[in-house]
Amino acid sequence: MQHASNRRRVLTAGLFALWLSSAGAFAADAAPSTGLGQAWPNAVDVSASPHWHVYVFERNGVRYVQINDLNGKVRAAIATAGGNFLALPIGADASRVATPQEPLAAPASASPGEIVYQDGTVKMLVTPDANGAARVYAADGDCKDPIECSARIN
Repeated sequence: MQHASNRRRVLTAGLFALWLSSAGAFAADAAPSTGLGQAWPNAVDVSASPHWHVYVFERNGVRYVQINDLNGKVRAAIATAGGNFLALPIGADASRVATPQEPLAAPASASPGEIVYQDGTVKMLVTPDANGAARVYAADGDCKDPIECSARIN
């Protein structure tokens, strides 16, 4: 009996150690949960554009996408979960972020902008203005035109 009890303890300890090591591996692959708002966060740059830096953070089921310019200046950020979007009040262009829930007027210029980030749930497009500011459009990942999906026509 003593021998079986010891084997169970060893097996349990081994399984626990395996679980701990695999949990660490899974955590390493997940998006970081801190660093939002920083110029150079400790996160992978996932930008689809050579003109912008994009960082993704996740916490409690909410995904945060931050866009920085090439100098590290935070331009805008959004939070998204369950198909809902929220423009966050951080970054130089925070007042020019459009989402399906908070649309902005469609831009007067015909500049198409460029997709800076896209995954299965969100697509982000940045349209620079002539004055150096930028408009940021966030939409569902399956949206074909983020401006159309997150702008209101006046």
